[in-house]
Amino acid sequence: MRAILSEESLDPASLLAGFTARLPGTVGAVMSFLGLARANGSAGEVLDALVLEAHPTATLRSLDAIAADAVARFNLLAVEVVHRHGRIAPAEPIVWVAAAAAHRRAAFEACDQIMDRLKTEAVLWKREEGEQGRRWIEPTTADHEAAARWSTK
Repeated sequence: MRAILSEESLDPASLLAGFTARLPGTVGAVMSFLGLARANGSAGEVLDALVLEAHPTATLRSLDAIAADAVARFNLLAVEVVHRHGRIAPAEPIVWVAAAAAHRRAAFEACDQIMDRLKTEAVLWKREEGEQGRRWIEPTTADHEAAARWSTK
């Protein structure tokens, strides 16, 4: 299990290659997810950047806890979460998640759950910057509903 907080740009192909190179032979499925910064805000306004502020210890601790919970819940053989912070331009990667399991369903569900929890629980402060100025953003009702569905499964 590995969680990384990075201010540098993410190279998804390199991350996936490194992740799969470290996997044990018992892995039968790998699922990866790449989140990108959108060019528009929730009201459709054009954005120049998404700024993610992080606390070096608290943020990494929250990423570690989410990844560790996924390992236990889905019986994963490996998981990696790499999250950006700092100023991120539209179309740049924000987050990369990979889960490896013996079977595909566990890997799919683990990535889905990790992303739902990252959106609502990761210790990050998000600000949109664009044509209408700067605006702090919070998880939406839909984000919270998506995360809540995992508490009933």
